[in-house]
Formats: sequence, structure tokens, C-alpha cells
Amino acid sequence: MHPTPSPNAYKILVVDDDPDIVELLEYNLRKEGYHVASAPDGRKALEIAPPFGPDIILLDVMMPHLDGIDTCRQLRAMTRFKETYIIFLTARAEEFSEVAAFDAGADDFIAKPIKPRALMSRLAAYVRRDHDTQAVSETIEINGLTIDRTGFAVFQEGRKISLPKKEFELLAFLAASPHKVFGREELLQNIWGNDVFVLARTVDVHVRKVREKVGDHHIQTIKGVGYKFNAD
Repeated sequence: MHPTPSPNAYKILVVDDDPDIVELLEYNLRKEGYHVASAPDGRKALEIAPPFGPDIILLDVMMPHLDGIDTCRQLRAMTRFKETYIIFLTARAEEFSEVAAFDAGADDFIAKPIKPRALMSRLAAYVRRDHDTQAVSETIEINGLTIDRTGFAVFQEGRKISLPKKEFELLAFLAASPHKVFGREELLQNIWGNDVFVLARTVDVHVRKVREKVGDHHIQTIKGVGYKFNAD
């Protein structure tokens, strides 16, 4: 699913069991021109998401019935939400593992209390990133992989491999410069951008997940430095 070029056409699903937070987010998102739907828990979110078709999902972590981590996993298991941006909202940063979020398929996380202006800036960064990505129209064929950068598709010996957006961007970025070694901070800047705050270990989590899907030999770890794509 590819969001349309206009930010006004973007659909955002807010999932949080705190009605005050939902009201705050809905007000600010609609003021910016986004289409908004909301759900009070993960179970309801899984009902609303398919017919609504969100481009971005703001997902609370601690919720009744079904928490954010399990909700994220179930969303990612649906083909139509493999490329949807999922951003976690958490008030328990001291207890919450970012690795667990990214391992479940999250693109980002935001700590509560939420600052509306900062959140709008973060969302605008994702909109801009979509525009930049959609402007690229090339296919990379390397080491048995065909990477379609416009279709967000990876093929290995004719078999299509589905990757969430950030995993795809990481693989495509490394494959575009085979044998060049990229440090974690450089990968964070190029894949996540300066407008998004994530830790360096996020790269490690995404590399591991890409390896699980396309094979260990495509991305090589350079100890103490970072990663490179192995074209041999």
C-alpha cells in the first residue's frame, strides 16, 4: 500500500485506551488535514484497520484486551499492512524495550506525554520520505536478488519476498552500494532520517530480520564498523 502524494489524503488510525489522548490526537491530526479513525484497544484496531486502510498507525503499547506489541505483529501478518507506517506511543519508556517494538515490526516510537507539534513534524517527515522514495524508479539486480525500488518488492529466484518498508529500504540502500561499509549512524541517518529518533541497535534488529527473509550471506557484518552488502 502506497500513500497518495498529498498529506491531506493520508489516513491515520489512532489506537489508545485513553480517551483524552485520542481526542487530542484526533483534533490535531484533523486540523492538519489528515483523515482519522480511532480504536480503544488492539482488538478493535484489527477490526477497523482493514476497511479504513490507514497509511500510518499510532499504536499505544499498554492496552486492555490486546496490547500494542501483539497488535503490531498481527497487523504485519496482513499483506496490506506490511508497508504501513506503525508508530508506537508509550508512557513507560523506562520499562519498554525498543527492540521489542522494532522486532514486532514498528517503524518508530514516541514517548508520552505527546507534544502535538513534535508529532506533526514527525508525521510530515514520513510523508516527505514517501515522496522521495516514490521518485526513485530503478531496479537493482545483484547476487541473486531483484530489488524493485518503485514496487517495494524483492524477488529471489522468481520468488517474491515481502519486507516491511524500513527493512526494504535498508536492503535497497545497502545493495545500491555493494562492498561499501556503512556505520550504524550513517544507516540511521539515511534510512530513518534526522527527524526520527531511534537508537543504533535498531539497525541491528532490522538487519537480523532482513537476513531471516533473504538469507544470511547478503548483508555482511564488519565488526566494530557496521554493515555492507555482499555482492559475491
